[in-house]
Amino acid sequence: MMRNLRPLLLATPLIASVLLAAGPAGAQMPGAPPPGVTVAKPVVREIVEQDQYTGRFDPIEFVEVRARVTGYLDKIMFQDGANVKKGEVLFIIDRRPYKAALEQAQAALTSAKARLSFTQTDLERAQVLSRGGNISEQVTDQRRQASQTAQADVDSAEAALRNAQLNYDFTEVKSPINGRISQRLVTEGNIVSTDQTILARIVSLDPIYFGFNVDERSFLKYQGSLGIGMGQMQRGKGAPVQIALSGEEKPTRKGTLDFVDNRVDYQTGTMLLRATVENPDGFIKPGLFGIVSMPATKPFQGILIPDEAVSANQDKRIVYILGEGDKVAARTIKLGPIVDGYRVVRDGLKGDELVVINGVAKVRPGAQVKPETVELPPTKK
Repeated sequence: MMRNLRPLLLATPLIASVLLAAGPAGAQMPGAPPPGVTVAKPVVREIVEQDQYTGRFDPIEFVEVRARVTGYLDKIMFQDGANVKKGEVLFIIDRRPYKAALEQAQAALTSAKARLSFTQTDLERAQVLSRGGNISEQVTDQRRQASQTAQADVDSAEAALRNAQLNYDFTEVKSPINGRISQRLVTEGNIVSTDQTILARIVSLDPIYFGFNVDERSFLKYQGSLGIGMGQMQRGKGAPVQIALSGEEKPTRKGTLDFVDNRVDYQTGTMLLRATVENPDGFIKPGLFGIVSMPATKPFQGILIPDEAVSANQDKRIVYILGEGDKVAARTIKLGPIVDGYRVVRDGLKGDELVVINGVAKVRPGAQVKPETVELPPTKK
């Protein structure tokens, strides 16, 4: 047994020497050329950090078109889904009964005016006779009362005529706003009831609202740093926002914050904010979801680096800085959000350092490298 162990014992020091010569995993072998890396100075420029929230588009104006008189629906004057103008005739309700009522009211007014003319003439005759003592004062008073009653009848007939004219006009159902109309909800030949039957719905599209909710903590930050919710919107100084529709990687629509609710929702602990968005092509429809990017800070000088330059060391984030003798050193940093494709560095860099941006996996603190210096563009594509 001892004979078999002797060769193994003799080989053990040799194996150990080989392992020691190899060094720790990832260490640079003695005599090996330094690894090539790409280094660059961070991008330093004025930026505004953005926060993102999900919200929904809503129309500025929304109308349920209802019948204002009862009758049979005679004609439909629009195509489903068409753009309509304010005052455009959409529906016509059978006008014949209301035309007859209008003519009757006109005749009643003519009759009342004739009676008024007669009683006024009769009163004037009585007043002349009364001054000569040829008629009693009582008869004069009776004729004055008859004239006043006739005047009241004329006033009543005029009011009835106006009401009949209104009802006749209401047989033409007109669009109260500019917008896009829905499909017809009632077809021709059906009876519609006053203020009950919904004939169609109209929504305005340009401009359009975008509403979203922010948490209480974020709202207090915006209010303190940007003044959102402190009356600047009433002075026409709402913050600009950008909105991306579902499926879009980048925002394609611009808007302006114009409303902040007057209280935090008790149940959700959020505050409602609203932006107005131009929609000249009508592409955005009410009810669509979107992601809004709104300013979270005032403009400041930001330090920006690519995400691939950042490494992890347990719970810390580090970058490698090129120093004297082309040796790299690890630097702990504090990161912020992504702006224009770069990562914001809140703390740990001044902006004049040369940071390893490519080849990070090939370096370690204190190692010598072969750097290639490049200049980062202002924005990362």
